Amino acid sequence: METVLDHIVIAAPNLTSGAAYILNTLGVELQQGGTHPRMATHNLLLRLDETSYLEVIAPCHTGPQPSRARWFELDQMAAETQPHLRTWVVRTEDIESTRSYCAALFGEVEHMSRGQLSWLITVPEDGSLPMNGAVPSLIEWKSKPHPAFTLKDRGCSLRNLDVFHPYPILVKELLAGIRLTAQVNIHQLPINTHPRLVAQIQTPRGLFTLD
Repeated sequence: METVLDHIVIAAPNLTSGAAYILNTLGVELQQGGTHPRMATHNLLLRLDETSYLEVIAPCHTGPQPSRARWFELDQMAAETQPHLRTWVVRTEDIESTRSYCAALFGEVEHMSRGQLSWLITVPEDGSLPMNGAVPSLIEWKSKPHPAFTLKDRGCSLRNLDVFHPYPILVKELLAGIRLTAQVNIHQLPINTHPRLVAQIQTPRGLFTLD
């Protein structure tokens, strides 16, 4: 079962700082998303094309708090943490089959919803990210159309996504194992260096980088 890039994730301590980061970096305003009650998070969105988008996600401290760890390691973010490109998510038509390639890495399949949207997504029990975000989470949308299709077109698109990791061969093997069709550039980092992502976004103002 092939996978394609679905969205990239900007983690922020709150949505205000996340929106300011995107406005200052890309020069565009985000669109309101919604809340995820099971994870006590909420988000803002930016369309990249008809089937992919950028998500700014942050903890939501109003209402009930989750009985489990939040996804995308959001529980580890301090209030003073700067918003940053944290991870990415790829789409599959059969999440159980794709996950079976390395189930322990991706975590359990969780059913999520937000408004009229419904999807399945892999989330480790402790909220961690596969290989510290170098390897994507998996998603299978159960509702149509794709959420990016309904977002306003701000004239932005993803030009490049680069993954930096101390063990690039392992990252490449894992991406091949889930049959990723998107072009992602994998780079070597020194051993004991923390992995990171870099995305180049084409905007009406030019090409800008999220790191």
